Amino acid sequence: MQSIITRQQLQLPKLGLGTWPMLDEECSRAVEQAIELGYRHIDTATGYNNEAAVGAALARSSTPREQIHVTTKVWWDKLQPQAMRQSLDNSLKALQSDYVDLFLIHWPGKGGKDWSLEQSIQTLVELQQSGKAKHIGVANFTLPMLRRAMDELGAPLAALQVEYHLMLDQQPLLDFVRQHGMALTAYTPLARGKAAEAAQVQQVANKHAVPPSQVALQWLLAQDSVAAIPKASGKANQLSNLQALDLRLDADDLALLAQLPKNLRVVNPDFAPQWDD
Repeated sequence: MQSIITRQQLQLPKLGLGTWPMLDEECSRAVEQAIELGYRHIDTATGYNNEAAVGAALARSSTPREQIHVTTKVWWDKLQPQAMRQSLDNSLKALQSDYVDLFLIHWPGKGGKDWSLEQSIQTLVELQQSGKAKHIGVANFTLPMLRRAMDELGAPLAALQVEYHLMLDQQPLLDFVRQHGMALTAYTPLARGKAAEAAQVQQVANKHAVPPSQVALQWLLAQDSVAAIPKASGKANQLSNLQALDLRLDADDLALLAQLPKNLRVVNPDFAPQWDD
């Protein structure tokens, strides 16, 4: 499977398995099945309450752990240095692993005196230096936050994870990521079904005789520095998502898809930052 290789030498498979909101044995079965089908990128988080289920699947799999990229994340209320360190230790125990391939700040803190970006970044770097996190990054950061973390604080971030799909423009963040040799992981890559419902997506899908979801995924996967992590629990959906890697969209397809509105944000919890858009 094609990978993104970052300036920090992270090798991130372009298509991964998103595991939210799967829990317990459903999650374990889905992860184990995905690995059997050829997935080598699994995305989880403390906030998903399924790291132990992912860990059980990794333990049962015949594929060696070092061949599987695992991302996990620390929740926004655990960004004090000691809490971050404890969060990663808990994650490693649940994942039954000595390390995680990519460790992310899941959401920025709410700001003010309760959260210090500088302390969080410093702790991230220390966790990478300890070997517990091979690579580090952030999720749901705005452009000013990214600039501060990397350009001012000099953080060696390898990846940014944000909502990104056919109906949400993220060009400023993409430009930043590419300029800094990072990967951008697109979560909610199908816009929770909204992308597949769009007439333009269905028209392209009919032309290529593929499901609309493959069109939405390939639109992302064809982009430089972009990975996608659709959630899929069933074998048919997991296979279909893998097949999106083989689809080729032409200039007419891309022109049609460009007509879609680009301001649909489907993930916007009350603790989210003030978005750039």
